[in-house]
Amino acid sequence: MLPMEAANGISTVSSNGHSPSENQDISQLVAALLEAARYGDLDDVKDLTSQGVLLSSRDSQGRTALHMASGNGHLDVVRYLINYGVDLNARNIEDNTPLHWAALNGHAQVVHEMILAGANAAALNRYERTPLDEALSRDKMDVVNSMNAATAALQLNVTHLN
Repeated sequence: MLPMEAANGISTVSSNGHSPSENQDISQLVAALLEAARYGDLDDVKDLTSQGVLLSSRDSQGRTALHMASGNGHLDVVRYLINYGVDLNARNIEDNTPLHWAALNGHAQVVHEMILAGANAAALNRYERTPLDEALSRDKMDVVNSMNAATAALQLNVTHLN
């Protein structure tokens, strides 16, 4: 006997090929990944990765694990994510990148490492603000100095390569 949904022509498989319960499981794993990154729990991030959770996963606000780790200053998690090649310039629903969040919250070392790794320091969010604008809006001068140092280091590397 077919389930009532199938008998009525209603599909219980979503557009991504997963049943609703599988989607709920995936959604819970993604939420767990973002929480682990938010709280700097590198062991849980690694464990969830080994369970197949994609490090590029996003929540309903478009936030990634890198948004959460960088916005909360968890340098070890940020380094792990960078080493796994996550998108440094991923944008949430307000077009904020992880660098915006790190700058806004005053995480100078995270900002420095992200810029050296290739994060776009000139990215504009929905409000046409760069990560530098966000740092200045909260008087985060250590972040401003860190951004300047990282940008200068990148320029020196390019100059030496030419």
